[in-house]
Amino acid sequence: MTNRTIHKAWPVLKAEVKGLDVPWLENMVNTSPRQRDPFKVLISCLLSLRTQDRTTGIASERLFALAPDVKTMSALPVKKIEKVIYPVGFYKVKAERIKELCSVLIKKYNSEVPSDLDELLTLKGVGRKTANLVVTLGYRKPGICVDTHVHRITNRWGYIETKTPEQTEFALRKILPKRYWIEINGLLVAFGQGICKPISPLCSKCAINRFCDTVGVTKHR
Repeated sequence: MTNRTIHKAWPVLKAEVKGLDVPWLENMVNTSPRQRDPFKVLISCLLSLRTQDRTTGIASERLFALAPDVKTMSALPVKKIEKVIYPVGFYKVKAERIKELCSVLIKKYNSEVPSDLDELLTLKGVGRKTANLVVTLGYRKPGICVDTHVHRITNRWGYIETKTPEQTEFALRKILPKRYWIEINGLLVAFGQGICKPISPLCSKCAINRFCDTVGVTKHR
């Protein structure tokens, strides 16, 4: 796949994904503009690490119902946060981190979440994936969130050739047209879970297979 063909493939990909499960966080901010809150995006991302999407959604909604903003959440005891977010993975560690993060946001950023990627990366527990999601979903600013699906699929397409998700992000920043930056993660997560699976992808059902180089695919259905 090249930039000439990606323009043709993109609308087909978007149509394909309409019938698939979109990540909970993407669905939340896209169906309700009021939920496009950088703080909620940040907290939901922290909860999502090592946790299934459905569990993340349920835990996030419980927590935001109790504490919808940084000051309210900062006032919650750690044990209360633990109870509310259970059973997300590493819920005790995440409860402590949320408490610490709220304190930093209040003291250093006047209760606001930074909109700058590099500034977000200075926050404890915030990696490139989370920072990019806050920038793109919370602030609707250009950024490229790369998870395992984005990394795998863009390499499988033959669009880039990289070894790690971080390398993929920087490679995509160089060649992917900016108009696709914000939406690439949500599209490829849904596409990767439903069609372009890690092992034995459903190439016979894929609407964009004519654009794909199928790099590294030895078995497909």
